[in-house]
Amino acid sequence: MSKIAICPGSFDPITFGHLDIIQRGANVFDEVYVVIVNNSAKNSLFTVEERLELITEATAHMPNVKVDFYQGLTVDYAESVSANAIIRGLRATSDFEYEMQGTSMNRFLNNKIESFFIMTKNQYSFLSSSIVKEVAKYGGDISELVPSVVQKALAKKYDELKG
Repeated sequence: MSKIAICPGSFDPITFGHLDIIQRGANVFDEVYVVIVNNSAKNSLFTVEERLELITEATAHMPNVKVDFYQGLTVDYAESVSANAIIRGLRATSDFEYEMQGTSMNRFLNNKIESFFIMTKNQYSFLSSSIVKEVAKYGGDISELVPSVVQKALAKKYDELKG
């Protein structure tokens, strides 16, 4: 039986912190689906199609990683690809509290799917897509926070928004 996991998130945009979690998950599981999920509480800068493209390029060197999009319950997507695990990254205790709620609900909805939490590397403990967007918006150096393809996409997006 294959060990299949999903790694859901908004990934707007994907960062080196995300990629660290994805790579470490890919080292443990036979297949990892990086799944863009719709978070209605967030206003996305990049379209789903743009995020799919950025993530696909950023994970191209990981042969057992697939990229997808799903609107609906995370556990339903996991079941649709025969995943038996959900991978989530943790940066701080505030992440733990949020993730605990989601994990409890997922377990209530489908107790066959386990959640695995991977602690971020210290160098990424402060990193979020939101902070990357804020720094990029004002021309700050994000080269050590995101892949070059994301850095270019952010520069282009903010140039377009300036008009």
